[in-house]
Amino acid sequence: MSETTLPSIARTRAELAPARDRLDDGDVAVVMTMGALHEGHAELIRTARTRARHVLVTIFLNPLQFGPGEDLSKYPRTFDDDLAICTREGVDLVFAPTPDVMYPEGEPGVRISAGPLGDVLEGQSRPGHFDGMLTVVAKLMHLTRGDLFYFGQKDAQQLLLVRRMSRDVDFGATVVAVPTVRERDGLAMSSRNTYLSENDRQTALVLSRALWAGAEHAEEGPSAVRRAAREVLVTEPLALVDYLVLVHPDTLEEVPEWYKGEALLAVAAKVGTTRLIDNTPVLLGPGGGALPVFSDERVG
Repeated sequence: MSETTLPSIARTRAELAPARDRLDDGDVAVVMTMGALHEGHAELIRTARTRARHVLVTIFLNPLQFGPGEDLSKYPRTFDDDLAICTREGVDLVFAPTPDVMYPEGEPGVRISAGPLGDVLEGQSRPGHFDGMLTVVAKLMHLTRGDLFYFGQKDAQQLLLVRRMSRDVDFGATVVAVPTVRERDGLAMSSRNTYLSENDRQTALVLSRALWAGAEHAEEGPSAVRRAAREVLVTEPLALVDYLVLVHPDTLEEVPEWYKGEALLAVAAKVGTTRLIDNTPVLLGPGGGALPVFSDERVG
C-alpha cells in the first residue's frame, strides 16, 4: 500500500474479522501497542514490514496492566497522531477496541498468570501487571491471527514472558525482538517520557550511561559490570534507583561470577514522578560487550 493510504480501522470484533480475512495474500505481522506511538513503535512497524507482507497494529490501553497508584486516566491518548504514524509507515490494519470490546463481561474472571517470572523486577514493583499484560496479549494473538508478533527489547521482561507463554501453553507464535530505539541523547524511547520535565530528562540520561558503562566491562565478568554501572548511577542522586541487576535472560536470576555468555543488564528508577526502565543485553566473557538483542529468539 502507498504511504498516503489510510489503514483500515476496526474497532469491534465484528469489524476486525472480515478486515483480517482480507489480508490473505501473505504473512501478517502484528505490533501491539497501548497508543501514544513514538519512533520506537515506528521502528517496530518498519522491522515487521521487512518480514511480512501485511502489518496490523493494535492500539488498546489495557486497564488490567495498571495497578494501585498507577493513574490510567493520565496515560496519553493520541489516536489521531497514532493513526498518522501508522499511515506514514504503511500499516494495513489498525485494531483499536475499547475495554468493553475486549472485556465484554467486565474484568475477566480467568487470566493468564505470569508465574514466578512475573513476580520479580518489574513484577515486584507492579503486582499483577504481567498477568494483565499476558491476558490481553493472548486475546490479541487469537483475535488478530498474526503470523509474526513484534516486541521491543526495551521491555525485556515483557518480551521474555510473551515468549514463555507462547511456548508453555502451545500458542506456537513467532515472537520477534527489535532492538531498543533511543533518542539522540541515549534516552530509551517510551510513551512515559512525555511526563518528564526538562530537568527530569537530563536526570534520566544516567540510566543509559550506566548501562553502557557496565557493558564496557563485560569481558571482565559480572562483578566488573555491576560495579561500573553502579558507579555511574550514584552520580545522579535525583534518580531513585529501584533495581540494577545483571541476570540470565531466560530465568531473570542474578548470574554468578563464573558465568560467561548472554546476560541482561537492567535498571529501573523513578525520575521526578515517572518510573523508567532500561536494559541492554550483554555478552560476558572474552570478546564480550553490548548486544542489540539476544542471538536467537530465546524461547517460544
